[in-house]
Amino acid sequence: MTRAEPAGPMTRGRLLAAAGAAAAGAFAIGARHGDGVSQAAPRGNDAEILAFFLTLEQVQEDFYRHALEAGGLNGEARRLATSVADQEHRHVRVLLDQLGDHTPPRPRTDFSGVDASPEAFLRAAIDLEEAAIAGYIGQSGNLSRGRVSTIARLVSVEARQAAWLRSLTKDSPAPRAADPARKADRVLGDLREKGWLA
Repeated sequence: MTRAEPAGPMTRGRLLAAAGAAAAGAFAIGARHGDGVSQAAPRGNDAEILAFFLTLEQVQEDFYRHALEAGGLNGEARRLATSVADQEHRHVRVLLDQLGDHTPPRPRTDFSGVDASPEAFLRAAIDLEEAAIAGYIGQSGNLSRGRVSTIARLVSVEARQAAWLRSLTKDSPAPRAADPARKADRVLGDLREKGWLA
């Protein structure tokens, strides 16, 4: 019997990977098990849920693009914003492909003020990522079986993004054993109250 090697030190990379894996596992427990990606046009509930997810991703895409264009970020914060902006853009593409002819109009966003400083950017980014994750958790289990595996791949990345952001603010990358679920209207309402979503 081979004895396992002792684990190395907990680096930021290992911590982020563990946080992302834990979030993906929690998501899988709460969602129905899918058996592949459905290419059929979404109907009814699926279309509404996917449209909600698309809105979340478009708001996030706009947020990171705005932060980069404002020019106030440097170092690790700029590297994060660049990487996450690209990931959010890819998430938008995935959801547009899923929605097809059921795609809603792009939302209007306003992020003036969140780029006042790198610290303001990081705090706003954490709030936005946490809202998106709570929305995903709250609604993903209501999707039909064929859609769940596609969405699971997105939400695990959202969790890694939140952990990366929290590491830059010296907060715990995984502050809870399980993330809360939130209804779509509550998430969108909060984004509107902050002035980020018209």
